Amino acid sequence: MSEDKKIDTNAWMVTFADLVMLLLTFFVMLLTMSSMDAKKLESLFVHFNEATGVLEFSGTMEVANFGAFISKYNDTANLLVIDQNKFISSLNLPESLGKMIKDLDHKLLMTDDERGLILSFNENLLFNPGETTIKKELWPFLDMMADAISDCDNEILVMGHADSSPLANGRYNTNWELSAYRGLSVLDYFLQQKKLSSARFSVGGYGASRPLYPNDTLEHKAANRRVEIIFKHL
Repeated sequence: MSEDKKIDTNAWMVTFADLVMLLLTFFVMLLTMSSMDAKKLESLFVHFNEATGVLEFSGTMEVANFGAFISKYNDTANLLVIDQNKFISSLNLPESLGKMIKDLDHKLLMTDDERGLILSFNENLLFNPGETTIKKELWPFLDMMADAISDCDNEILVMGHADSSPLANGRYNTNWELSAYRGLSVLDYFLQQKKLSSARFSVGGYGASRPLYPNDTLEHKAANRRVEIIFKHL
């Protein structure tokens, strides 16, 4: 007789830790887009040319020239790398969770185009396959994101994306519908739960029309299923 598998009640901490680090990097970019005093920035940042290994991203960091990217938003291009230890300490997290955040190998997709700063996160962070209801364990992350949005003046564009695979029998008939409703779910959370102003937001769904990669492998398809939150250029 096989033994029953025990459910790890702490498994949520891994996902939450990854999201905190995603938000951490988001704050780096958001701060450079603001008119924040340089001395305040220096309390969190260290000079790029003097720092090694403060933050290590792998796999999906797609900013070709990080220094030039930052300098477009502010004149603090030499203040690029956030002091991870200071940031984590400021969150007042349990010691075990703080250590987990530092030890994880984090992957982040953050890009910039003519629209603005793009934060892109995979569908499986927010949704179950084929669904548009945001996972309850992700609410704290969206709460922090909403607080950051309320502190800046940028207009926000929320866009859903899908891959080219036909949908299994479910609520939505096409990938256009699925991607659009996922974007709407994120927008609805910001407007209904966090009471942000609707005047600052636009929302839509691209279906499978704007993939990051060719839809030729399971890995590429998974990367193409995403939601983007875009902070439009001021």
